[in-house]
Amino acid sequence: MEPISSSFQRISLRDIAKKIGVSHAAVSMALRDHPRISAAMREKIQAAAREMGYRPDPMLTALSHYRKGKGNVPVHSAIAWVNCWPNPRRLREHREFELYWRGAADAADKFGYRLEEFIVGPAVPPRRLEKVLLSRGIKGILLPPGSGHSDLNDWSNFNWEHFSVIRFGRSWTFPNAHIVTSDQVGNTMLAFENIWQRGYRRIGFVTGRSTQPQPLFKGGYFLAQAESLAGLRLPLLALDITDLEKALKELAGWIKKHHPDAILSDIAALRDMLTRIGYRVPEDIGLVAESVLDGNADAGIYQNPEEIGRVAFLAVMSLINDNAKGIPGIFRQVLVSGKWVDGLTLPRIVPAAKGEYARR
Repeated sequence: MEPISSSFQRISLRDIAKKIGVSHAAVSMALRDHPRISAAMREKIQAAAREMGYRPDPMLTALSHYRKGKGNVPVHSAIAWVNCWPNPRRLREHREFELYWRGAADAADKFGYRLEEFIVGPAVPPRRLEKVLLSRGIKGILLPPGSGHSDLNDWSNFNWEHFSVIRFGRSWTFPNAHIVTSDQVGNTMLAFENIWQRGYRRIGFVTGRSTQPQPLFKGGYFLAQAESLAGLRLPLLALDITDLEKALKELAGWIKKHHPDAILSDIAALRDMLTRIGYRVPEDIGLVAESVLDGNADAGIYQNPEEIGRVAFLAVMSLINDNAKGIPGIFRQVLVSGKWVDGLTLPRIVPAAKGEYARR
């Protein structure tokens, strides 16, 4: 029997070009959805490639990437970073989000793209943004956390099917696009474990009660608690910090009733709130932040935000290369793990000996 390999013939760009009657350069551009080739011709060439069974040669692709890496990579398109904050400057005042931008921008530059910010609001509503992006030939959108659902922004007429879209986190409840974000459950469990190892036993969790909650932080806390002694499991406290006086009263009552020796929180204002009701950090209560960059505590989780930004760009570039646009049929979530950071807001109070703390 004749070997299978001898009967296989790889379809080339020139084979497709010959069938269609165009240059092989035109075929190459059409397969990359280059705007210089008309939409009708791109569709015709892509259909022919599928029909003929064309597959890119992985060795040639690798060689192309190597050659590009040896010199300056030409910028061939922009990726849109859509800022919907009522005060747009506030977005990147958050150190986490600034590093999202930096990670995505650096990765974009490496692959010949550039990251460009587009501010959405009364002057440029979503429908206007769509026209701008289409006129610029921009195919990829990154949606950083923020106020995408403000009353000022009506997304009902925005046609997501024109774009490849990645969300940072879950503050955007629509579109139901793929997500790249921190591993909130895993990070919270990591924080709880490190607090426990440093000698704390009554570990509380204080979170915000808002229109955009972070339920996965809560889930991580409950999972971590399940492994601690039953008598040491404290109830979670959710505060509405838009009503500060009421929140302070609730916080004081919760501490008096449950006597936490350490608090894990995603509320940046919590340290000041503790001071206002008469508690010192860390002398009276240890404090741990879900984000050491923005949480006003130096012990806690570093969420690796530059990596989150880098991965988000790689994800949207992959969608663009695959010509995957609009709301996906299969929803993906990419979670980036954080790491524990020691700090003065959580000094060690009991040496952790091997096997000292039994869990159940």
